[in-house]
Amino acid sequence: MEYRLLGRSGLKVSTITMGTMTFGGKGWAKTVGDLGVSDARRLVDMCLDAGVNFIDTADVYSEGACEEVLGEIIGGPRRNGLLIATKARFAMSPDPNDVGSSRYHLIRACEASLRRLKTDVIDLYQLHEWDGVTPLEETMEALDQLVRQGKVRYVGCSNFSGWHIMKALGVSDRDRRSRFVSQQIHYTLEAREAEYELLPISVDQGLGVLVWSPIAGGLLSGKHRRNQSAPEGTRQFAGWTEPPIRDEDRLWNIVDTLVAIGNERNVSAARVALSWLLGRPGVTSVIIGGRTPEQFSDNLAAAELTLSDEERGRLDAVSAPPVLYPYWHQLNTASDRLGEADRVLLGPHLK
Repeated sequence: MEYRLLGRSGLKVSTITMGTMTFGGKGWAKTVGDLGVSDARRLVDMCLDAGVNFIDTADVYSEGACEEVLGEIIGGPRRNGLLIATKARFAMSPDPNDVGSSRYHLIRACEASLRRLKTDVIDLYQLHEWDGVTPLEETMEALDQLVRQGKVRYVGCSNFSGWHIMKALGVSDRDRRSRFVSQQIHYTLEAREAEYELLPISVDQGLGVLVWSPIAGGLLSGKHRRNQSAPEGTRQFAGWTEPPIRDEDRLWNIVDTLVAIGNERNVSAARVALSWLLGRPGVTSVIIGGRTPEQFSDNLAAAELTLSDEERGRLDAVSAPPVLYPYWHQLNTASDRLGEADRVLLGPHLK
């Protein structure tokens, strides 16, 4: 297992992060999974044995039950050296103040997560989504307070747009508050929108990148193929709608290429998709999830797979995002003075 620094922090995390959305099985998350303590413990043990030192969860997963299951598993000596990340922002009750990124909600949410996780500190506390109502000054001050109180070690964000991140970083730098060390984003061969702004910002501003749903909810696993119904037991079969598919033919072209490379290397398409991500600029770790040991075993093996330049080129060609404005103009007129962050998107298009 490889370990990478999380952004500009001194914290090293495994390139594979364990996701836990399948724990608990309450509310909307039941569609994803309903693992109890004993089944979840086996998967946690498997990940720890493989060298994973980072586990990601959120308060909203299974209405808090996910954190409770994880708390039962990681208590005691095994918490030593194990890094726990969780998230807050979404509504946890009908209370109109039990939602968002206000000081009131974040501090209460953090304290509730600490109780459910049976720990005295959260290693990475993330804003789960943007809150356009609460002033960022209030949000960043609340996160800084949690760090100063010793309840949180590092802070990050998830699902922010580029300007959201830059505004938050500007506020924290101006007011000398704790700064985001990472962002958690959706990024796959099928969905490469992050290359327009989010990945360049990470490279430029020193943010770690944690990738959620790195095989697109299973769509890139090789189980889903052109002109076939969703296999029984998958998220799509159960009605899961993320990520949105805007070009189905492009999706299947990507899957065909993944399967072809996987067959050539005698590995799964999912393993190829994960390895491609781990070689992308700015990416720190991919968050894997599942319900069975077989799924985790295959995904964990992606940490040991290195794709050739030729293989990466085939995947890049079949999945490349269009060069939108102002990037096509920069490519035509500014290619003599592009920085490292600019090259995340434009580098492959330079002659």
